[in-house]
Amino acid sequence: MNYLMAIDLGSTSLKAVIYDLDGNLISSSSRPTEKITPDGHPDWVIWDPDQIWQGAAAAAKEAVGAIDDAAQIKAVAVTGMGMDGVPIDTAGQHLYPFISWHDSRTTPQSEWWNKQIGAEKTFAVTGFPTWPMTAAMRILWVKQHEPEIMARADKWLLIEDFLNHKLCGVIATDFSMASCMLLMNQAKREWSDELLAASGIENSLLPTPRQSGTVLGKISPEASALTGLSTDTTVVLGGHDHICGTLPVGAYKPGTLFDVIGTWESVIATIPSPVMTDAVRDAAICMQAHVAPDVYAAWGGAPAGESLEWFRRQFGFEAEQKAQEGGNVWEHLLASLADTSPGASGVMFLPHISAAGCPISDSKSLGAFVGISQNTTHADMFRAVIEGLNFQFIEIRDAMQAGLGCCFDNVIVAGGGAQNAFWIQNKADMLGLPIQVSDVEEATPLGAAMLAGIGAGLYDDLDDAYARVMKPSKTYTPDLAQTQQYAELFKIYKDIYPSLKPISHDLFSRFKG
Repeated sequence: MNYLMAIDLGSTSLKAVIYDLDGNLISSSSRPTEKITPDGHPDWVIWDPDQIWQGAAAAAKEAVGAIDDAAQIKAVAVTGMGMDGVPIDTAGQHLYPFISWHDSRTTPQSEWWNKQIGAEKTFAVTGFPTWPMTAAMRILWVKQHEPEIMARADKWLLIEDFLNHKLCGVIATDFSMASCMLLMNQAKREWSDELLAASGIENSLLPTPRQSGTVLGKISPEASALTGLSTDTTVVLGGHDHICGTLPVGAYKPGTLFDVIGTWESVIATIPSPVMTDAVRDAAICMQAHVAPDVYAAWGGAPAGESLEWFRRQFGFEAEQKAQEGGNVWEHLLASLADTSPGASGVMFLPHISAAGCPISDSKSLGAFVGISQNTTHADMFRAVIEGLNFQFIEIRDAMQAGLGCCFDNVIVAGGGAQNAFWIQNKADMLGLPIQVSDVEEATPLGAAMLAGIGAGLYDDLDDAYARVMKPSKTYTPDLAQTQQYAELFKIYKDIYPSLKPISHDLFSRFKG
């Protein structure tokens, strides 16, 4: 039996998943991704490179231990987060922690970039907004604040590239990940000499971008000892997590809107060529090289699942107590919504607890509840969080339709949030369209595994891989009466951000900046 493995580096967990060639999950394991706040810097967030590697390796070893023979795993590909990177020296040793996408310390670098280079010029070359979390801003921060470290740096590796290097010793990146650097010419799919010169970042610091599905090498003996993978297993170049997720659900072909709901919600459309107009730029829609050959991904993203996790941590005490007697916390939280109604009794939630992404690009925006009264319940607030996230989705969808000049009538949802039936039904009710939830288990790692299989020659091409792994889907049908009701509430929701913007910016400057 031939198997494929994907390693998925997420913000909450490091997963290793093994599939057969028909996309059936054979075994999996995970370890937590440990978010660290350094002493003396309460607003900084980092990942420890050793924890990332050792956690991923431990997850891989446990997953491998569930099958008869590690040699059955013919190839492995890595997928995961997009922006976070680390400098390494000539010996391959990391020199500084990953600065997490949660970390806003590079806001000054982003402001400098916008003043000296310009958001308009940058988007015209890269198709990417000048977010503080982009890799170029992290590089500039380390150059400014840790110059002795940057002087020793040989390469800057994004988190997937770091893990590939640990697995097989090869330094490489793929086109989809290179797009996240804010330094790639999208039309040419190569580093931009113009932006490198303007930013002062050396070309030699960056790996050469390659096509996803490219073979990198074999598992090294050192990595084999830690992961349990055979030294005969091929390491194949994967790609950015949400774009890998388009592959097993068939959304790598134009015409479908693909909604990946996890810590972030990424709404993706596959297009034949990048669209880099002012309207697209202003809406913070990204143009990113796809993991599929010769196409691009237009996407808008914003933090999503993190808001629900925050609510659970802060307000889920009663549900946690009930879970001790049976069920889990989420079952009890969702059960509390039975007595709520659309509009959450007048409570609304602005889901900017980790800043705003698309279509509002504002790193200083803060989350907020509005409409709270003495009659507001925990259930009202919980429903308001879900509705706020779905209003945010509608904003992203509207911005993409306007910017790309198209209409999306086919919506497919995947990711951890797709298992939340209330969330998806509420999304369909707001949207007024059926929503398909694929039965594919773990779309993102399965997409990476498909790339591994293509690289290893186990599939002829992407269409062949999709034909093998394709699964049926569940359809959520909208309540059109609620659709009209939510259309009116959406008008109110859209007023929240501009009304609170000056207050959020003032608070950010006082307490977060």
